[in-house]
Amino acid sequence: MLSRRNPQLNAHGELIHLLSIEGLPKAVLTQILDTAGTFLSVNERDVKKVPLLRGKSVFNLFFENSTRTRTTFEIAAKRLSADVINLDIARSSTAKGESLLDTIANLSAMQADLFVVRHSESGAPYLIAQHCAPHVHVVNAGDGRHAHPTQGLLDMYTIRHFKHDFTGLTVAIVGDIVHSRVARSDIHALATLGVPEIRAVGPKTLVPGDLREMGVRVCHDMAEGIRDADVIIMLRLQNERMSGAMLPSAGEFFKSFGLTPEKLALARPDAIVMHPGPINRGVEIASEVADGAHSVILPQVTFGIAVRMAVMSIIAGNEAT
Repeated sequence: MLSRRNPQLNAHGELIHLLSIEGLPKAVLTQILDTAGTFLSVNERDVKKVPLLRGKSVFNLFFENSTRTRTTFEIAAKRLSADVINLDIARSSTAKGESLLDTIANLSAMQADLFVVRHSESGAPYLIAQHCAPHVHVVNAGDGRHAHPTQGLLDMYTIRHFKHDFTGLTVAIVGDIVHSRVARSDIHALATLGVPEIRAVGPKTLVPGDLREMGVRVCHDMAEGIRDADVIIMLRLQNERMSGAMLPSAGEFFKSFGLTPEKLALARPDAIVMHPGPINRGVEIASEVADGAHSVILPQVTFGIAVRMAVMSIIAGNEAT
């Protein structure tokens, strides 16, 4: 039976689905990060495969566009020796009106073992986890504005790799926070892992007011927000989720909240700069910063494969009961 307290955990507290970082204990997050570390060496071998998911079927169900996330999940599953099926949603029966749960039921009947789900509706992966067969595991690859747990985990892996310890850090998350599932996942993970100073930086229209209740320091001034920061996580402006005049213009946003070399100089000399991608150069970040010495944007992508391998191998090894 699924834990009533958290549908992601079984009765023994083991991870059986990854739906959100919120509510997961520190021990589970640390287990994923530690396991990801062991897979990094696999990705550097000539033969980049381990047999942990041999004979298992992983279905990638992306109801929203994706490049990095879908591709790295596919690579991760193949490196675990799984059979990977990418469902072409635009050409699937969902385009003919089939409901989400009917689609899941039919795919489950094809002996699916793991669903990787991206959906524009918040909560869709939870719905799937509630209704799929007990042997099927679900990984949330991003649902609406709600959560993007594997991005949050790969961000934590990146921070741990370069900074080693979370407990003395100041982390600034900058930009379109109100629409960002990445920001939510990052904030929950940073708090769980013991980061003492988490800042949300952006214009009032793009920073939700309830963050203070989560212990986050809200800054509407870029200089204040990134001063002495150890880690700066820039976010993409999500124009597709905006309605009304939330921003004067991309140019105005860049002037106030875009990360330039001059603004970066306010952070600590050894600060790292992160971005979940895709990057809008000249809007949220200058090219000199994105491609500069402080940027760890490409290592994030590399670490993302190892983190997704870790998540899938852990949940596939745990039973719902």
